[in-house]
Formats: sequence, structure tokens, C-alpha cells
Amino acid sequence: MNTKQVNRVALSGYFFLSGLCFATWASRIPTLKAYFNLNDAQLGSILLVMPFAALIGTVTSGWLISKFNNRDLLLVSFLFFSLSLLGISLVKTSVLLIIVLALFSICMRVLNIAMNAQSITLQALYEKKIIGSFHGVWSLGGVVGVVFSTFMVRFNVTIQNHFLAIALITILATIIAYKYSLTKDKSITGNKLIIGKPDPFIFYLGLLIFFAAICEGGMFDWSGIYFKEVVKEDVFTYGYLLFMVFMATSRFFLDKVLDKIGMPKLYIISGLLISTGTLTTILFPQFWTALIGFCLVGIGVSAIFPMTYILAGKSKKYSAGMAISIIGTYAIVGMFIGPLLIGYLSHAFGLKNAFFTLVVCGLMFIPISQLFFKTQKNNL
Repeated sequence: MNTKQVNRVALSGYFFLSGLCFATWASRIPTLKAYFNLNDAQLGSILLVMPFAALIGTVTSGWLISKFNNRDLLLVSFLFFSLSLLGISLVKTSVLLIIVLALFSICMRVLNIAMNAQSITLQALYEKKIIGSFHGVWSLGGVVGVVFSTFMVRFNVTIQNHFLAIALITILATIIAYKYSLTKDKSITGNKLIIGKPDPFIFYLGLLIFFAAICEGGMFDWSGIYFKEVVKEDVFTYGYLLFMVFMATSRFFLDKVLDKIGMPKLYIISGLLISTGTLTTILFPQFWTALIGFCLVGIGVSAIFPMTYILAGKSKKYSAGMAISIIGTYAIVGMFIGPLLIGYLSHAFGLKNAFFTLVVCGLMFIPISQLFFKTQKNNL
């Protein structure tokens, strides 16, 4: 393999590990909920620490990517990411859980921005689209994480042993990937945040990321609870697993689909799939119909983040890393509102009714995306 192919494999490894660790955490949320004896509102409040902490990661990452190569940021953030994942399983009080979740979220935000910034740099070395494949690998890591978690739950393996195994794998693989990562990819221009009138280009992309964060965050944080408490399935990871499988599979075809139908149409299709899938799950909360609904949602959300990051990389005002960092702030707000809103609505009206939030958010992709392409038709 030539150098750029080696760099691509190494970066794919980081995307895989990120998906693996995140799915490991998300799939065991019901375990933590039961251990700490939390109701839906209390769980939503604890999960609130993650977007707050991620905001710190977003603010600092914009500065970090202007000072350091992404490969160095990836190494350090992944090492702390792995250790904080292990820490989640070891804490015994809610206060310590909040502290460790905050560290986990900060690291995750820094490594996500560094990974996506590096993916845009690598894309410039290729004639064909490759960014969709990176997000496909992230989802594949998520699938592996959920499958492994399903076995852990099925055979009653403790969460401590489960998270320890994933942390050790991640640390070892991170050190190996670092050796083959892209070097000298620090951006020298477009790294300064410009305060003033909102840039329509960034604003509309931020709104798309905002609603995407609510949809993905809702599925990540509440799909296991939904299957356990609404569908009444003891192996509560089934729904999350199928959601991740279909999201991963769709992302591997994303680059080709974009060449066929283009982004404007795909945003519309994605929004309709998210809303239809969620509505199916709400109206028919039985095992197979809920699985079908989660699969449709997985297909629908698969394209939103990759497409929006691709568009962010075309900003004429900011570097790729800074543009991703800015729209990442909108994602933080979505992560702030989504899981918390679902938690409180669930506590008041039931989790099934709270999922209508995702139906509305799915439909929002249609008008926002079309406004973006209408205002930017001469700039893309």
C-alpha cells in the first residue's frame, strides 16, 4: 500500500475504535440505570453532563487543532477516552459517575473533531469520495460494540470486566494506529473564530447537525430503555444492535448513493425514513415491528452527519477543523436538549409518547436542508 492508503487504514482504525467505545457505553446504560436505581428523569439529568462537558471539548478542540497535528490529539484523547470508559464501570456513587462521564464526553468530542478534520484532509488526496466509508467504519465499530455487549448481557458478565476488555483493546490499537497516521496535517489558516453576524453557510449546517444530534442521541441513550420497558425485551440490546447494523451498512454505500442522487434529495429521504421508522416503533411497539422501525431510523440517520461534515469542509471562511468545531457546538446543544427532553417527557407521559420528539426532528431535515442549498447554490 502507498502512504495515503496506509493513512486511510490508520484513520479508519480510529473511527472503528470510537464507535466501539461509544456503543459499549451506550448499550450498557440500562445496566447503570438499574445499578444506581434511577428513574427516567434522573437518568436524563445525569446524561445532561455529557453535552455540557462536550461543549468544553468543542471549545478547546478548535484551539488544539490549530496548535497540534491531529495524530497527536488522537493519541492523547483516545488514551484518556479508554480510561474514562473503564472508570464509568468502577464508580460507586452518582457524583463520581457524573465526573467520569464528563471526562469521557470531553475526550470523545476532541477525538471526533480531530478524526473528521483529518478525514477531510485525506479526502483531498483522493479523486473518489471516501468520507462516507469512515463513518461506515465508525458504525461498524458500533455494531461490534453492541454485539459484544449483547453477549455480555446474555451471559451476565459484569460491566467492570466488559469495559476493562474494551479499554485494553482500544489502548493497544490506538498506539498501533498512531504510528501509521497522517503527519503534518495542522491547518495554518482559517483557525480563528470570527465573531459577528451569523454565517448562513455555518448556521444552516449547524441546524442540520442540531437535529441529527437529537435523533442519534435519542437512539443511543434511550433505545435500550425503550426495548426493555416498552417492548418488554429482557435482552434490551436487540433494538440498538439492529439500528447500528443498518446505520453502518448504509454508510458504506453512502459515497455511491451521493453520486447517484445528490445531497438535496438524500436529506429529504433521510428525514422521511427517520420519522417513518420512529412512528412505526411508537404505533406498533411489538418486537418485530419495533425492530423494523429501528432499522428504518438507522438508515435515515446514517447520511446526515457525513453529508454535513463534507459540506463543512467546503467552507470558504474557516478551515475544515474549525468549521467542524463550530457546527459541533450545535450538536452539543442537540445532545443537551434531546436526551434530557426525552427523559422528562418519558417521566411525564411515558417513553413511547416521548419518542414523538424524534418524529418531529426527522421532518425538520427537509425544510432546513432545502433552505441551505437554495442560499448556497452559487457557492458549492
